[in-house]
Amino acid sequence: MAEDSSQVTEGLLTLMEEIPSGGKQVHDANIVATMLIYGIPQLLTHNIGDFARFSGLITVLPLQG
Repeated sequence: MAEDSSQVTEGLLTLMEEIPSGGKQVHDANIVATMLIYGIPQLLTHNIGDFARFSGLITVLPLQG
């Protein structure tokens, strides 16, 4: 488990300056910020379109099945 810490919040705010996000997109941005803080390079998801705008920062892999 990766803790949603104050460092993640700072990362989220920085990320949202670089890649504007609003509404439900903020939740996706928070996941990416958490990944970046903890050095998690890949995300396995059914919602690859939701994370496409972050593809320069993380690797988005489609979940099969």
